[in-house]
Amino acid sequence: MRMRTLELAVGGFMLIGLLAIIFLALRVSGLSMNSAEEVYRISAKFENIGGLTARAKVTMAGVTIGRVTNIYLDREDFVGVVEMEIYKNVDNLSSDTSAAILTAGVLGEKYIGLSQGAELENLVEGSEIYNTQSALVLEDLIAKFLVGRVSDEP
Repeated sequence: MRMRTLELAVGGFMLIGLLAIIFLALRVSGLSMNSAEEVYRISAKFENIGGLTARAKVTMAGVTIGRVTNIYLDREDFVGVVEMEIYKNVDNLSSDTSAAILTAGVLGEKYIGLSQGAELENLVEGSEIYNTQSALVLEDLIAKFLVGRVSDEP
């Protein structure tokens, strides 16, 4: 009887551990089991998206207000187009809102940070953000630093 109780306790512990790992995996990946919130879609064009991926966060003042849904190349302008879903409860973004691709933490997770503008007109479904700042690519910065150092030497 004692052995059966021990086996049940170990099995329960393993089940709780497995559920915890699944929960953490869903939280880290950005997926959720929640029903979809009401959203509206906007887009922005960037010269370099620098590792931004679909399902990346869209934030304002550090608060997540949406997600990146799609990234593709504009074949006419040769720039990256980022489509975003913004939660409906954030429906007062001005039409001159700016977007920047930022890096979070040491691991370098990319996300979009929005900064509110001053226009009275608001972004609506299908609007485009024109004021954008592309991602800083570490390799480009290192190359500029090295080229600058080499050119300084006689």
